Amino acid sequence: MHSDAEVMYQLIGVKGIGRWTAEMFLIFALGRLDVFPVDDLGIRKAMQRAYGYKRLPAPMTMHRHARKWIPYRTIATWYLWRSLDVAVAPFQETPGVK
Repeated sequence: MHSDAEVMYQLIGVKGIGRWTAEMFLIFALGRLDVFPVDDLGIRKAMQRAYGYKRLPAPMTMHRHARKWIPYRTIATWYLWRSLDVAVAPFQETPGVK
C-alpha cells in the first residue's frame, strides 16, 4: 500500500488533478483516515464557525487545530462538513407554555 504522500504525488502529476481532488480521492475512494483538506471551502467555513473567527482561517491556523485530531483528521473533516448542515434555529420557548 502506498502512503498518502505517494498517492498525492502520483495523482497531482496527472494534468487537471490538483491537491483538493487528490485529497478527496484519498478520503472517499481509498478510505484514508488522516486526511485534512485545508483548501476545502466547506472545511474552512466550518472551522471559522466552530472557532468563532471573523474571517476564514489560514491553512496554518487550521493545521494547528487539526494536530490534536491526528491520526483521525478525516473523521474530524466529516464532522466539520456535517456541522454546516445543521440549521441554526432561534431559541423557542416550550410549546404550550405561555
